[in-house]
Amino acid sequence: MKKSVFRFIVLTVLIVSLVGVSTVFAENSIKGKVVAFIPKVTGNSFFEAANAGAQKYAEKWGITVKYMGSATASVTDQLEVIQQAIDAGVDAIAISSVDAKALDEKLKEAQEQGIVVVTWDSDVSSDARSLMVSQGTASQLGPMLVEMGVESLKERGVDVNGPVKYVWHYSQAAVADQNSWYVAGEAYIKEKYPNWVAVADPYYSEQDPQKAVAIGEAILDAHPDIDLIICNDSTALPGQCTAAENKGLTKDDITITGFCPPSGMTAHLQAGTIARWGLWDCGLQGALACYFAAYLAAGNVVHAGDTVNIPEIGDVEIVPNDALVPGDKTAPENSGVVLLPERVVFTAENVGNYNF
Repeated sequence: MKKSVFRFIVLTVLIVSLVGVSTVFAENSIKGKVVAFIPKVTGNSFFEAANAGAQKYAEKWGITVKYMGSATASVTDQLEVIQQAIDAGVDAIAISSVDAKALDEKLKEAQEQGIVVVTWDSDVSSDARSLMVSQGTASQLGPMLVEMGVESLKERGVDVNGPVKYVWHYSQAAVADQNSWYVAGEAYIKEKYPNWVAVADPYYSEQDPQKAVAIGEAILDAHPDIDLIICNDSTALPGQCTAAENKGLTKDDITITGFCPPSGMTAHLQAGTIARWGLWDCGLQGALACYFAAYLAAGNVVHAGDTVNIPEIGDVEIVPNDALVPGDKTAPENSGVVLLPERVVFTAENVGNYNF
């Protein structure tokens, strides 16, 4: 009897332990899978760096990543590229969306044909994809943008508790992640810096490099006494810096900050136009999007709360969709958000440590 009780206890403890383990172990190999890797636009330093990271890891994992995109960031162009991916018979699509809703129908069509859809950088509706590989939550990134501006303002002697004049410049309101950072950043400003004055509604340059410079110059012309311009877009930021350089302005005259890879900003740093800006490892982000796309395409299943061990990278956790969009639902399986572990602020002191 005692042995039976002992065996029962041991068995119960073993079952409870196994049930409590959240780490997902790969059951099906991803080797040979083909992933269409779709950026918002080609030629942009952020998306080229993301592709470089995806290609580097894809070779190690034995998958094929097809970089498919267009030179203009538009819904029409992305719909065409998605169709090209469907026609090519890829196993999965990993896409950074130019619009939060407009691609849903076409991506659902891809899913109906057995193609796994994963988003990265910018999301679509959660029922139009499986996983989203995100750079962070709005509550992380909105305040980060503001505080980078605060530090640079302080360096040039501006009283950040006074009436700082500022404006936002990014691609467009329809890009869900950028707009959520703006909303969170505005809330943070109202709480922490209530005396700041927004001189205008956000300016949009639609991820067009030439338009980003033109809009940047328009901001400076309309608001010659502006203190801070926040560019939460990797096209708007270098464009705004170029606009400032065209006007003969430096970081001692105006504070510009935002998100962009180091490779897209080094020249502006050297020109003395910007003191600091931020980002995350977009190469890692691109790689993770392709891994999860191939992982699910191979028939593996994940759930919110799981921890997945990525070869060559390490453990990452899947969290519910409402980590990004409050109230958003998460399907019982193959649904959720993968958050990157960290974000980086770049300055002259550390930018040389990064090669993307």
